[in-house]
Amino acid sequence: MTPPASHTAPFAFDNTFAREMEGFYVHARPASARSPRLVAFNRELAEELGLDADALDSEAGARLFAGAELSDGATPLAQVYAGHQFGGFAPQLGDGRALLLGEVIDKSGARCDVQLKGSGRTTFSRGGDGLASLGPVLREYLVAEAMHALGIPTTRALAVATTGEWVQRETTLPGAVLTRTAASHIRVGTFQYFAACREPAKVKQLADYVIARHYPELERTGDVYFALFEAVRDRQATLIAKWMHVGFIHGVMNTDNVAISGETIDYGPCAFMDRYDPETVFSSIDAHGRYAYENQPRLAAWNLARFAETLIPLFDGDGDRAVERATDAVRDFVDRYEAHWLAGMRAKLGLTTEQPGDLGLGQDFLAAMQARNVDFTLAFRHLAEAATGQTEPIRTLFGGKPEIDRWLSAWKKRLADEPADAPARAAAMRRVSPAFVPRNHRVEEALDAAVKRADFAPFQKLLSIVLRPFEDQPEHADFAEPAPLGGPPYRTFCGT
Repeated sequence: MTPPASHTAPFAFDNTFAREMEGFYVHARPASARSPRLVAFNRELAEELGLDADALDSEAGARLFAGAELSDGATPLAQVYAGHQFGGFAPQLGDGRALLLGEVIDKSGARCDVQLKGSGRTTFSRGGDGLASLGPVLREYLVAEAMHALGIPTTRALAVATTGEWVQRETTLPGAVLTRTAASHIRVGTFQYFAACREPAKVKQLADYVIARHYPELERTGDVYFALFEAVRDRQATLIAKWMHVGFIHGVMNTDNVAISGETIDYGPCAFMDRYDPETVFSSIDAHGRYAYENQPRLAAWNLARFAETLIPLFDGDGDRAVERATDAVRDFVDRYEAHWLAGMRAKLGLTTEQPGDLGLGQDFLAAMQARNVDFTLAFRHLAEAATGQTEPIRTLFGGKPEIDRWLSAWKKRLADEPADAPARAAAMRRVSPAFVPRNHRVEEALDAAVKRADFAPFQKLLSIVLRPFEDQPEHADFAEPAPLGGPPYRTFCGT
C-alpha cells in the first residue's frame, strides 16, 4: 500500500489531542484511494470553519477527503475506547474505520475535530476492512445535516468522496469516505476504557482535558469532576428530548456512541419515525427493541450511570458518599429530561404559559396519534394550522374520528388561557414542528440512485429540502408525506 502524500491545503490544524493525550490513541494512515471523486461538499460548513472552500471543492480536495493525500499539519490517529454494546461490555473498541486528522478553530473560536470515516484499517478494526460504502456514508451526511438544520446538536458532514475502490459486503459496493466534524470524538466509552484498564491517572487526565476543552467554566467550581458529570448529564437530557420532539431514533445508543460534548454522534441504523408508535425500532440488529423510540430516555440514563462509574474515584468524599451522590445525580436525569421534554411539547402545542394539565394534554395527543396510526411529523405541522382555526387538515389526518375532536376541544379550552394572537402562535409552532424530515423512503430512493446509477441529483434535492425543515416548500409537498401503507417494515443496517 502506498502511503498518502503530504499536501499543502487550507487546513490550519492545531492538534491538542495528539500533543497532550499520548496513550489515548495510535497513529495510523488512510488506505489508498485509486481514483478519488468529490460527490458531496458542504461549502457552508467549510466557510464556518474558516477553510478555503474554493480550494477544497476541487480534485485536490477530493484527494484530501478520500485520504489519498494528507494536509500539512495533519496527525492522523485512531482513538481508543471501550463500550457497552447492547448491554454487554467490550473492553476494547476504538476507531476501527475512522481517523482523526486534527483540530481546527472555526470562525466563532470553537475547536472542532476533522475526522475521516471509512478510510481503512486501524489497530482497532477487529478483523474488519475499515472501509465504508457509499450508501451509509451519504446517509450520515444527509441525516447529520438535517439534524443540524433542526437545531439538534450533532456532528457535521463536511464532504463525501468516493475512492474508486470497491467494498465487499453482501454485494460489491462503491467505496467512499465521509469527512465529518465534531466538537470532539471523546465518548463515555473513552472513559470506560481507561477505568477498565485500572488507570485512574489516565481517567483524571482525560477528565481534565474534557473540562478544559468543553466545560472550562467548571474549572472555577469546587468538586470539578462531579460538576463535569452533572454538565454531561444535563446536555444529554436536552439532547434526548430534542430527539424525541422530532421522532428521531438513533438505533445504537451504546456507550461508545455517547459523545461527552452532548452532540449526536455515529449515525448508523438511524431513522425518523413516520406513523407514531413508541415501540418503533428500525435497526436490523436490535432484535429486542432495546433502543426503541420510547426507550431512548431510559437508555440515556443507563449510559450516564456507566459514565458516573468511571468518575466516582475522582469525586470528593469517601467511597460510599461518592456512590450515593453519583446515584442521586443519575436519578436527576429523569426529572431534567422530563422538564426539557415538556417544555418542548408545550412549544409544539402552542403554549407559552405553564399549567399542571399540560403534560396530560401532550400525552393524550400522542395517544390519539398512536390509536389512529397517524404520522408524527404531519400531526404537529397540521396542529399549527389548527391554531388559526384551520382544523380540517388535522381532522382529515385522524380520519375525522371523535377522539381528535374531543382532544381539539380540550386544546382550544387550554389555549383560551394563552395570549390571543393566533397567527403569532401558529408561526411559533411551525418554528418547532418541521414540515420536512428525511423520510425513510425518500432517503432510500436517493441512496439507491447514487449507489446503483451514480446519480446524485436525488440526494442533492432531498438534502436541499431537509436543510429548510420549517419552511412550507409547497413545490415539494410530496416530500412531507410518509411512505404509503402496506409496504414491508422499514429496516436500517449498521454500515458506517
